[in-house]
Amino acid sequence: MTVTETSLPGVLVLTPKIYRDNRGAFWESWNQKLMVAAGLPAEWVQDNCSVSQKNVIRGIHYQILQPQGKLVRVMYGAVLDVAVDLRKSSPTFGKYVAVELSEENGKMLWIPEGFGHAFLALTDTVGFAYKVTDYYSQQGERTIAWDDPEIGIGWPINPAQAILSDKDRGAVRLRDAEIFA
Repeated sequence: MTVTETSLPGVLVLTPKIYRDNRGAFWESWNQKLMVAAGLPAEWVQDNCSVSQKNVIRGIHYQILQPQGKLVRVMYGAVLDVAVDLRKSSPTFGKYVAVELSEENGKMLWIPEGFGHAFLALTDTVGFAYKVTDYYSQQGERTIAWDDPEIGIGWPINPAQAILSDKDRGAVRLRDAEIFA
């Protein structure tokens, strides 16, 4: 497994060694010894999965109560995955990093506590999986607008084609959001 730091301190891209042959492919999606050596937690409390169609955007989501670290990956299809620094005291506050995650490249993204998370489904169907370090807290859940100009994410989509949930359509701007110290 190759671990690559991103422009946001603490956000990591993990690229497994993929073994391919005429039957398909195999790789490790979790190896506690390797992950802990890379600085990831050893214990997780929940695994989540979602399925999305092309042009679905989910996020920018985070929990202000019970903040979650997330290890995200794609089981099938491809996404543009985004982490946004929401720590007011951070020199990279409001900055983002975007990484394509796909079944082909097997890449995973580690998003520590204090960051928002979003993704855009790039293929007809996407199976998305992630591990989290704390349980879901509906009272603590917050959402920042995916198209907030202050953040300026370079989404490769015409905004009119974006498919959003009601929660994401009603999201606030970064300047109005409850964020981390």
